[in-house]
Amino acid sequence: MKELITENPLFGISITLLSYALGVFLNKKTKKAIFNPLLIAEILIIAILLLFNIPLSAYNAGGTFINMFLGPVTALLAYSIYRERKLVIDHIASIAAGTIAGSAASILTILLLARFMTADSVLTSSLIPKSVTTPIAIAISQTLGGIRSITVTALLFTGVAGNILAPFMIKLFRVKSRVAQGVAIGTASHVVGTSKALELGEDIGAISSIALSFSGIITAIIAIIFLA
Repeated sequence: MKELITENPLFGISITLLSYALGVFLNKKTKKAIFNPLLIAEILIIAILLLFNIPLSAYNAGGTFINMFLGPVTALLAYSIYRERKLVIDHIASIAAGTIAGSAASILTILLLARFMTADSVLTSSLIPKSVTTPIAIAISQTLGGIRSITVTALLFTGVAGNILAPFMIKLFRVKSRVAQGVAIGTASHVVGTSKALELGEDIGAISSIALSFSGIITAIIAIIFLA
């Protein structure tokens, strides 16, 4: 009976939607950044799989259907860019410069930490694209010889951390420029962080959206030319 339920695609879809809905409820109820809906959903899904000894393949029978929406949702960010196109055009040089600096800093940080912690080349390659959007990150990881699952885990951690910490970091470092806020969020924490940027303002969300696109391209170029 258990196998019939868990192997049904509706199982993965159902626990994902219910877990996320609970996360949204807790976030609205507590108004605390730590109760991030995505983080709550991840913890609950992992807990359910471990508690009931359900294999990941059973969850993925339905979970992969949800992954199919990642591309279209990312493409929808183009709408916010279009609405704020004048702002983007006026600050395109600043956005490009900030994204290049942020992408280079992200890669350099991973390389330095990997050397300090004596991590092997496979782990390092898996972590290098941690700050870019999922399809590009996986392609970069595979090109460099990384492991897909480690890359995806790093992407989730980076995105959720950016989503939770972005408002706090903006206040901590007193970043007044809304363009700088958008560039920082999009470059550091891809689509998940950009969802928080859109909450902070459509202009910040638009800048974050274009920054995450630039970041993916720049990271791919740096990785392929200098690290592959």
